[in-house]
Amino acid sequence: MSLLEKGLEADLERFFEEDDLQGNAFYLRELPQSDVLCQLKIKSDLLLSGLPYFVAAFNYLGANLNYEDFKIHEGKNFTRGEVITFNLPFAIALTGERVALNLLQRASAVSTFTQQFTNLAFPYNVRILDTRKTTPGLRSLEKYAVRVGGAYNHRFSQADVWMIKDNHKTFFGGLKPAWDFFQNMQTHYQSVVVEIHSLDELKMALELGVKHVMLDNFSLEDIKNAIALKGAGMTIEISGGVNLKNCEQYFIKGVDAISIGALTHSAPHVDLSMKIKQVGAK
Repeated sequence: MSLLEKGLEADLERFFEEDDLQGNAFYLRELPQSDVLCQLKIKSDLLLSGLPYFVAAFNYLGANLNYEDFKIHEGKNFTRGEVITFNLPFAIALTGERVALNLLQRASAVSTFTQQFTNLAFPYNVRILDTRKTTPGLRSLEKYAVRVGGAYNHRFSQADVWMIKDNHKTFFGGLKPAWDFFQNMQTHYQSVVVEIHSLDELKMALELGVKHVMLDNFSLEDIKNAIALKGAGMTIEISGGVNLKNCEQYFIKGVDAISIGALTHSAPHVDLSMKIKQVGAK
């Protein structure tokens, strides 16, 4: 068992509970165990990702698939009509198909959509970031898929990177008391990102020594004005309303990254299916 498969055990247990495997023991006992040829059919153009999860789903049920046999396909662009083949016991293929395909389709959808943004951003050396706007229970999968699509992960939780947002400032009474609160967490190596809503607030952030700022829904003119104020060692992230149609106008020199929630909350569906044949059948 790979380290990833071990880490996914709890999630896979939850996923397979939805299929009520324990509900009919007689059915599970009677399913034939003979090997079948499985055909993973690519039914739309896509960037394939999530194969470690796909393999782990079948192995959770007792298969002995080796991810190394699939690795060549991970992160590869496929066109509709291509097929990947492998063998499984019929009982495991049938029982694991839906969970495995659901995970693979979701990851591939996110990776395919993400790649469209990263291809546009690459010539400008601007990083595309995801957000925490992920499907409940699938954050690990979706953030993995963002990486396969060529983008970068923002934070995984509220606590791995501190981020001062508008609600913090409203509660604490402004940027400075919110900043002081997080400084008092005394986590020496932990970064703090500050969501900025105006040029005046950016100037205050500079006075406080903030190194990482996120310009929230800034106009193009204000982004350029903010870049003119950029301090040494500061990173500027853009967020809010960025999509495939308008993203290129934000690839401005001085912008380090653009975070896009749509990578995970609005990735268009991709189509995959799995068909089986008896081994040796034509």
